[in-house]
Amino acid sequence: MGDFYTSVHLDRDLCKGCINCIKRCPTEAIRVRNGKAVITKEFCIDCGECIRICKNHAKLATTDSIENISNYKYVVALPAPSLYAQANNLDDINIVLTALKDMGFDDVFEVSAAAELVSSVSRRYVEEHQDQWPLISTACPSVVRLIRVRFPNLIEHMLPIKPPIELAAEMARHIAIEKTGLKSEDIGIFFISPCPAKVTSVKFPIGYEKSDVDQVVAIKDIYPKLIASMTKVVEENRIEDLSRSGRIGIGWGRIGGEAAGLLTDSYLAADGIENVIKVLEDLEDQKFLKVPSFIELNACTGGCVGGVLQVENPFLAIVKLKSLRKYLPVAKTHEAPFPVHPEWTEKVEYQPVFKLGTNMLESLTKMSQVDELCQKFPGLDCGSCGAPTCKALAEDIVRGIANEKDCIHILKQFIHKLSDEFSQL
Repeated sequence: MGDFYTSVHLDRDLCKGCINCIKRCPTEAIRVRNGKAVITKEFCIDCGECIRICKNHAKLATTDSIENISNYKYVVALPAPSLYAQANNLDDINIVLTALKDMGFDDVFEVSAAAELVSSVSRRYVEEHQDQWPLISTACPSVVRLIRVRFPNLIEHMLPIKPPIELAAEMARHIAIEKTGLKSEDIGIFFISPCPAKVTSVKFPIGYEKSDVDQVVAIKDIYPKLIASMTKVVEENRIEDLSRSGRIGIGWGRIGGEAAGLLTDSYLAADGIENVIKVLEDLEDQKFLKVPSFIELNACTGGCVGGVLQVENPFLAIVKLKSLRKYLPVAKTHEAPFPVHPEWTEKVEYQPVFKLGTNMLESLTKMSQVDELCQKFPGLDCGSCGAPTCKALAEDIVRGIANEKDCIHILKQFIHKLSDEFSQL
């Protein structure tokens, strides 16, 4: 399990040991031990729900600083489509793109432009591989990681196409090398991200060996400076024509946008990590009466506009995106300027991080132990033990990282027993 990296991490000094995060985590990756939260990396899918719920701001996402542009001779910004939904009254995407150059970037390449290419590639793949239906979107890194560790039977249904961020980075680097004549290592590709899962996908990609992105900057971190630059370029009337994307590409910023790019009605789109898990469970249990050709899943409510590194309310952001793309052409980017490689290059394998044993017999034995322990517990799922549920505590005990007396009710019974014995003595 040593190859698991997580962007989400804990600031122990800010953590108060409350149990809000353990209740919210969809994969039960968090425990409270000795008054502080502890994140189990193998279980974490970087959905960011703990960041969203933590009132003490003790959960953080590891991102890069925009100041790192000084480390490169030439830097290119890759804005996510959801970035355009963060500003009020925006009627021209070029304002955002020009503002990014005003902030110090030498060039910009829209992820939404690459998204239009991914839509085209995905459309062909879905049509040509009906035996794999339903094909599940792999654009959300949290969903990819969730399937990898929890739903082994669905791995073969994952769409083996790189996300738009990777194609955008590949094309941006190629164009920059041709334009400047610089070496690849002198060029910095900066992705402006809506969520921590994108950071993890850059550091440890799934399905391909290496990312072309060098740095990942949070939208919320650059937002104040970006707004100032947007105001500046508008006032000075120096807006450049830089946009390469249309309605399909911009639509990727919200739930249903990717599926809409496939130009089919045979799809299902779900957002919010709890809803995603429910869809995957029902799919694995074959509860679908009619299987769609494509399933789009986004861990964040509303899609990427709901990422925890955004600043705008996701529902308002969706309205803004709809308004912004209203008068755009269907698509602007129909083909790459050079041959690209959108397909996965590595096989994705199941990683059974949630298994209790190393083999079937050991797992069954430990599952039986878990059931026995659960009979002892009150079943209140109060979280006072530091685990989200009584079953989770039982599993921790079987794994050897907790004990029965962590349950406050078991401890209370133990104290009463000792008190009675002491009284008799």
